[in-house]
Amino acid sequence: MSSSNKELKDRIKNASENGKKERFIYQDDDAIEKPFNWSQMRRLFIYMKPYTRQLIPVIVAMIIGTITRLTIPALTIVAIDQAIQPASGETSYGKLYLVAGIMVALFIIQWASNQYRIKYTNIIGQKVIYDLRHHLFQHIQKLSFRFYDKRPAGSVLVRVTNDVNALQDLFTNGVVNSLMDCVQLAGIVIILLIWNFKLGLAVMITVPIMFLVSSALRKRIRFAWQDVRKKQSRINSHLNESIQGMKITQAYVQEKENMRFFDNMNAVNVKAWNKASALNQTFGPVIEVTSAIGTFILFWYGSYLIEHQEITVGLLVGFANYVGNFWDPINRLGQVYNQLLVAMASSERIFEFIDEEPTVGELEYAKPLASIRGDVQFDNIVFEYEKGRPALHGISINVKAGQSIALVGHTGSGKSTIINLLCRFYDPVSGVVRIDGQDIRNITLDSLRSQVGLVMQDTFIFSGTIRDNIRYGCLNATDNEIVEAAKAVNAHDFIMSLPDGYDTEVEERGNVLSMGQRQLLSFARALLADPRVLILDEATASIDTETELKIQEALKTLLKGRTSFMIAHRLSTIRNADEIIVLDHGRIVEQGNHEALIRKNGVYNGLIEAQYRFLSA
Repeated sequence: MSSSNKELKDRIKNASENGKKERFIYQDDDAIEKPFNWSQMRRLFIYMKPYTRQLIPVIVAMIIGTITRLTIPALTIVAIDQAIQPASGETSYGKLYLVAGIMVALFIIQWASNQYRIKYTNIIGQKVIYDLRHHLFQHIQKLSFRFYDKRPAGSVLVRVTNDVNALQDLFTNGVVNSLMDCVQLAGIVIILLIWNFKLGLAVMITVPIMFLVSSALRKRIRFAWQDVRKKQSRINSHLNESIQGMKITQAYVQEKENMRFFDNMNAVNVKAWNKASALNQTFGPVIEVTSAIGTFILFWYGSYLIEHQEITVGLLVGFANYVGNFWDPINRLGQVYNQLLVAMASSERIFEFIDEEPTVGELEYAKPLASIRGDVQFDNIVFEYEKGRPALHGISINVKAGQSIALVGHTGSGKSTIINLLCRFYDPVSGVVRIDGQDIRNITLDSLRSQVGLVMQDTFIFSGTIRDNIRYGCLNATDNEIVEAAKAVNAHDFIMSLPDGYDTEVEERGNVLSMGQRQLLSFARALLADPRVLILDEATASIDTETELKIQEALKTLLKGRTSFMIAHRLSTIRNADEIIVLDHGRIVEQGNHEALIRKNGVYNGLIEAQYRFLSA
């Protein structure tokens, strides 16, 4: 063993031992203890149904290739018994050349059919993988926020990437190849038993032994691959969190600790993979040993039968060829079974997500929401993120169309929760949220959210151009409309100062832009959507005072005629609101305009004084 390999193994061992002492903070997917069930595999194979017609010529090619493969050993018997060593004793070169020519033709046909089969099974397999990944991604986009609240992003990512990729071998060659091998095995068994029942039966006696040994490994292998998937999901979760939080890691000089933690997880993953791989490899030796025993029985008993003139030398050679062809498909079927085990582990995890129902779903009788006025009503709303821990206690708010409402309060008071319920990211435990008098649960989600604009404090900028990011609010918007929206929020000047203006490429999350610039783009995006209800969730928190003054002027015009909800701590943002609602621990403690609440000298006034003290400090 080289020193580098030994060093690597020592590192893995040490990291693994340290990992045993580590308390992982990432939520693992639940261990899957279900037995291997073919009903789930049939569900997986349903994705092949649209390509049934395309599979027919592939199956025909497979049958042609199998027939040629079964015919060639029979020609070997003819060549030996009738041409090389005939009963007359004289070699018949004419028959030998004829048999050789037929064999060459059969090999060419077999090669052509195999080429066709391999090419189109790969094409069809990739289409099936595309459909499965498309279905999975389409489904997870429909799932509610509660689904993402309890799962790290890496856990979701690994389902769409690793778990779907793990099915590629099964769909690209496993299914058709297993059919081919089953047909070949059936053909060989029938041929051997017809030619000489006693010799054929003697050779087949080892098959039950092989299946008894291999079946004992099935459960262990399946659980081993499930464990591998779980460990990979854990690594993906940690990677996603580490990359997202790289600034914090470097700011607190925790790179070594982060690396140690990752090494522990990586070592555990390596051990799980090695265990599953080692168990997988046991199929090969089992088949090879069984094949060797079968070959020994064939020549030992075959020699006895030749001696008693029950079979010919050519028949024994033909038997040997067929027995050799018998163990190859069994070996491949063992590999396909391994693919099925991997597919089972992955498909269980994929279907776990596909079977997940949105907690906020559309009712069958939900109707599209026509153009709204903007009246909003929260009627005695009770809501809880976790059962038994209410976040809102009987909240009731009536907002007339065109009014601006400011929500203020300490962190955790329920401000963002009210916004989440209005967008129907969650449903209340009790109570009703209405828009224009309609319960929003009776409205289709697309028609509701298309008329509610949302600007968050943590602005998300997609990779692409500035123009594409603004157009995300309305995909059919013209370039002129994009420019007008940018001008309205005073973003036009800074955009034009960029190297390519509106066509400037920005990276994921807009890292080339300042926080304030990203916030201005989010304003332009929301305003381009022209919503009837506009929500500003701490939307000016990352903008400097000079820029905020410009935005305040723009908002006076842009909010006119729209219902708006503003979550903000800055006095300049909320003092002009028609009504200010003060929340504390999920309850409304004060309500009124700025002047009225100041005169009341209550909680709101205390918040304002605290802000002034902070700014003057």
